[in-house]
Amino acid sequence: MSIFRIALAIGMAILLAASSVLPTSAALWYNPDTNQFEDRAATANRGGSPIRKQIVSYETTHKPGTIVIETSERRLYLVLEDGKAMKYGIGVGRDGFRWSGTHRITRKAEWPGWTPPPAMRKRVPDLPAYMPGGPDNPLGARALYIGSTLYRVHGTSEPWSIGQAVSSGCIRLTNDDITDLYDRVQVGALIVVKH
Repeated sequence: MSIFRIALAIGMAILLAASSVLPTSAALWYNPDTNQFEDRAATANRGGSPIRKQIVSYETTHKPGTIVIETSERRLYLVLEDGKAMKYGIGVGRDGFRWSGTHRITRKAEWPGWTPPPAMRKRVPDLPAYMPGGPDNPLGARALYIGSTLYRVHGTSEPWSIGQAVSSGCIRLTNDDITDLYDRVQVGALIVVKH
């Protein structure tokens, strides 16, 4: 074996050893639903949502355009014409953070900024006072603001969390699904959140 090949083999071995002990340089981002900073690379490969949106039969007395959230089912229904609804998988509030009620959508935002509420900042003092919108923002690609509450229907870059009880009360969809819902819903639409 030539000296060049031996030097190359030693160099590759050193690089491989160093890469296995050095931390990755992926950006940390704050996940408000777990109240922790997380390594984006560590969570990026968990796969997509196991729940796909679909049009289903849906009997209701609510008018088309109404959003009905079935928290226990972990599904969101957008009421359509003729006894149909668009059904989306959602992530919901974890124990102690679930709620119910009837409100209106009061605002819509694309790539919204996030201001953590005071109670959340008290629980997690390391939170930023404000986080600008973008791919690392916990509110994801779109947000629908619910009445005068602190809650939103919003996107997430953690599609594997859909179908889980993981949030601090907000309703989350994949970024693709919230973008679809956002385009279908008007400000003023009724939203009904059930347990």
